Amino acid sequence: MTQIALITGANKGIGYATARLLGELGMTVLLGARDETRGVAATKELSGAGLDARFVALDVTDAASVTAAADLVTAEFGRLDILVNNAGILRVDGPAGAPSATTLPTLREVFETNVYGVVTVTNAFLPLLRQAPAARIVNVSSEVGSISSLTDPASPLFALTSVPYPASKAALNMITAMYAKELRDTPIKVNAANPGYTATDFNSHHGFRTPEQAARVCAHLATLPADGPSGLLWGHLITIEGDQNGVLAW
Repeated sequence: MTQIALITGANKGIGYATARLLGELGMTVLLGARDETRGVAATKELSGAGLDARFVALDVTDAASVTAAADLVTAEFGRLDILVNNAGILRVDGPAGAPSATTLPTLREVFETNVYGVVTVTNAFLPLLRQAPAARIVNVSSEVGSISSLTDPASPLFALTSVPYPASKAALNMITAMYAKELRDTPIKVNAANPGYTATDFNSHHGFRTPEQAARVCAHLATLPADGPSGLLWGHLITIEGDQNGVLAW
């Protein structure tokens, strides 16, 4: 039985690379994107490479859009094996992103996508995930959501002071832990992925990792075996040289 995977924010960057990798594993990949033109173009690229890719109009900040997407997947497939909550935004107030420069509009905008959008999408698709034999939920987070890392003077991330994005990822980590706890007696596994500092449009391509490297983190968590973990932040370890992955502290 072919697995069905939905990736939000899949028209470019890590989302697109994840869709490609899962498609190469033989899955039907549903590319969720709010920009139809870009979403359709990305889907055509994957289809042209011989992958089973479908475009799904999906704006994670629009409840009606999320409901319509869930209804579409229900009607066509009746289940969902993998949900990758990848859609996210980055905003910074002030030249240095100091906490004292943070504005509520920016904070609300970031949380709308990175936090509320994940809950909205997960709740909408959870009935479909329960219909799969052993579904996987992957929330694309970040090491900057690790309070342990950002408060450790020895961490490469210690200098970071911006509030909106790190706070949204810290909240996402807690959301991941709580869904994993609710679903602990089911075959569904829920984990947060740390793709690492990846070069994408998201950061004006300043990252030192490739989208393909980041996608491997997401794909690993999306294809965990029955005895795999749930409720972890797992991915790139910035303190270890090379492409090394593992469990990160919350």
